[in-house]
Amino acid sequence: MMDNVSLITMFVLSGFNETENYQAYIFALTLLCYCFIVLVNVSLIVTVILDKNLHEPMYILLCTFCMNGLYGTTGFYPKFLWDLLSPVHVISYSGCLIQALVMYSFACSDLSILAVMAYDRYVAICRPLQYNSIMSKQRVFLLVCFSWLTPFCIIGTNIILTSRLKLCSPHITRLFCVNWIIVKLACFPADTLVNNIVAYITIIIYVFHGLFIVWSYMYLIKTCVHSKENRAKFMQTCVPHLISLITFLVAILFDVSNMRIGSKDWPQTLQNFIAIEFLIIPPIINPLIYGFKLTKIRNRIIGIITFKMKLLLS
Repeated sequence: MMDNVSLITMFVLSGFNETENYQAYIFALTLLCYCFIVLVNVSLIVTVILDKNLHEPMYILLCTFCMNGLYGTTGFYPKFLWDLLSPVHVISYSGCLIQALVMYSFACSDLSILAVMAYDRYVAICRPLQYNSIMSKQRVFLLVCFSWLTPFCIIGTNIILTSRLKLCSPHITRLFCVNWIIVKLACFPADTLVNNIVAYITIIIYVFHGLFIVWSYMYLIKTCVHSKENRAKFMQTCVPHLISLITFLVAILFDVSNMRIGSKDWPQTLQNFIAIEFLIIPPIINPLIYGFKLTKIRNRIIGIITFKMKLLLS
């Protein structure tokens, strides 16, 4: 068995077996979806960067949110599109670990950014007179770094622990590489004890992120109930954040549940959809929600479109 371990330099992504008869249609839809994700996220990022009136903590965090969406989807869509056109669906060992790192550091960063955005809204509504001093440019920069670097280091630790395992199978029953699936390919289950401990610590850390967000919004709602002005602020700036949070959590919970306790009797097509849901819905929904709901961004985008139309018609 140990001799065979050294031969596993490639993984086979067997999740593609169910797509063989529809690959052309799936390719077209996926390409359209990815182009749309890039378009809406880049549009919002450019709008925030170019308009100095949007250089405020809330919009900087939103810009970070969209950048993270591009980072995560780039770890999936190009390889997925290539596999749809390829007769074989394989990925190198190192490529698989890198993809797993990108995908799940993206997911954890999303939750970290949502937690920071919840804190920003808490300070803006509950402590408005101290907002500028608390959410200074330096602090926003540190919070953004925390939102990106901490998840990268935590998921990186999980990936390094996975890289030391001796694997006995090259078959991944997914459309992309997932750390937990790779761990389950280990020849000796006893070797995965540390992986399991670190994985559950990671889950606990991000459960606390979720609890912090819930606490922030409980406090926000309590504060806003007694003030018409605060209720207006809540509806304008917090509702988009709540929709983003719920969309993200539902997608991630489905994926984690499918990996940890999902039934093998579930159709592969259903498992595939659940697996990629967090790479489709949040990256599309988030920039659209914020673009339409936040007045400054909506007015800026409408102004740009109007200007472009006048140039075309003149």
